[in-house]
Formats: sequence, structure tokens, C-alpha cells
Amino acid sequence: MAGRYSSVLSAAGSLIATGAMNVYRIGFEAMGGVGEVVLSADTMKRAQAMAASAIEEVKRIELKYSRYHSSGIVHRINESAGDGWTECDDETVSLFGYADSLYESSDGLFDITSGVLRKAWDFRNPGLPERELLDALIEMIGWEKAERRGNLIRLPQRGMEIDFGGFAKEYAADRGAALLHAKGIRHGYVNLAGDIRVIGPKPDGAPWLIGIRDPRDHGRMMASIPLSTGALATSGDYERYFELEGRRYCHILHPGTGMPVTHWQSVSVLAPLAVHAGSCTTIAMLKEADALQFLERSCTGFLAVDRLGVVYQKSCDPEYPKSPTLS
Repeated sequence: MAGRYSSVLSAAGSLIATGAMNVYRIGFEAMGGVGEVVLSADTMKRAQAMAASAIEEVKRIELKYSRYHSSGIVHRINESAGDGWTECDDETVSLFGYADSLYESSDGLFDITSGVLRKAWDFRNPGLPERELLDALIEMIGWEKAERRGNLIRLPQRGMEIDFGGFAKEYAADRGAALLHAKGIRHGYVNLAGDIRVIGPKPDGAPWLIGIRDPRDHGRMMASIPLSTGALATSGDYERYFELEGRRYCHILHPGTGMPVTHWQSVSVLAPLAVHAGSCTTIAMLKEADALQFLERSCTGFLAVDRLGVVYQKSCDPEYPKSPTLS
């Protein structure tokens, strides 16, 4: 659902700072993009061992919740649409609960059954889908249609799908960071293609400085944010899109119309958890002109750029990371 870019990644296993404790950056590929674990450790060997546990957790979540993996629960649920029930474990049921809260708080805009709209759009080849196709796909959308009994779920219409892509990456970042913290890591962060969950500040107590790219000039950082805790996520219209007759069509699709959203170039959010930050950015993109009211009500701090390039921002709570600093 959302395009994520926040920081520039470097090579796996690189040493990026020195001091009482070295800081290492371990890069990897997962969830269709690049990621990194940054942490302090006394040796590269220990850093790699610690990072490996977080990377393994990220890849476990990818395998389990990607719609593309036939062994995963999402694939099994989708394959059974219009047919039988699928039994889910407690982790999956808890994510359904989170999907419920997102659906309700977004007035139905954040709908994990709306991924079927991707069948109408090919952002590698400029062109608009037929209205009839969009209307047929919209008929398959509706998280409220899903039937659930305890740990069982059934999608009543053949062709319906669920897709955790709107928050699986952020959930994985949170899980990876939590696992590292449980293993004693106190300085570092997990970054999954710009969805960042901070474990703790640099070894000297200074915050990590995270850059937010200009949505219309990827070579420029439009803002920098010092983070010692919490999470940052960004959604925008610049990751997958095409331009046709002077108009930009991005991959963030409104579940009611089937059409790309147009109001915001990008929305960045600071929140305690990556899954919260990422969900807020996606809902804001989908709410379009009504996003600012939602952001004021729901999020700790944000920086949003509308289609005209006007920047809106809200400072964070004094007990939370500092507000974005525009470049």
C-alpha cells in the first residue's frame, strides 16, 4: 500500500562508527526490498550474530504473511476464498484484530481485502484500467465480509483476498527490534526500506539522525529527524507510479474508487511503534484532504507534503523524539 524511503543504506557488515563500542551496519534483502540492522557491539562477529536473529525473524514473517508464498497462511486463506474455512494461529488472529482497528479508525479506508485492486494496475506500463474491471474488483473488497469464528476465517466470495502488505513490514521491524532488545542490545535500529524502529540511541547517548527524502528529488534530503527511541515511517506517491497526460498515478489505491490517491506527495510519521507509524501514513494518504485532522488526532508527530509541495508538520510531545528539522 505504501512507498517507504527514509535513509540511505550501506553495505552489509560495515563499520560506521567507533568509540567505547563500535557500531555496525548489516544489510540484507527481505520483503521485496533492502533492509539493515544497525547496532553496537564489541566485535563484528557478535554484531553479525545478533543481527542474524533479527533478520531471521523478519524473513519468518515474510514467509508466513506474504501472499506469494504458498506455504504461508495468507496464501492458504486466499486459496480457500468462496470455499472452506482456514484455521489460524494466535499471531495471525492478533493481526486480524489490528486490521479491525485500522478498518474502524480509517472509516473503512484501510482494508486488508483491497489488495485485489493491484490486478487492474500495472505501474510499469502507463495506462488506465477499464472501469468495468475496477467495479468488479471493488465488489470483492470489504473486510467486514470476512467470516470469523475463533481461530477460523473464511472469505465468502471466490476471488476475495487478504493482504497484510499494509503493515507486515512495519510489524517485522518492530518484532526484529524487540528481539534484539531482549538479547541485550540497547543501541541501534532496524530499518526495512525506510520503516525504522529504534532500539535505543547511539552508544554515546546521541540520537540517530534519519533523513527524509524529498518526494520530487530523490537526491535531496528535505528533512532530518534525530531519533533515540520509537519509530518512523513514510508513505508517498513516488515509489511505484507512472505519469500519463501530465497526471501522476501512484500505487496507493482508494478502496472505494479503485483509483490512485492524489492529494499528498508524502507523509512521514513518528510513533512509538513502526506498525503504528506506517499505518498512520497509509491512512493519511487514503484520507487525502481529510488527512490532517486524522494525523492531529492519531499520531505523535508528522511531516506531510501536499501535491503542491506545501509542507505541514506537527511537533512531537516533549517526552518523545524531536520534531523534524527542515533542510
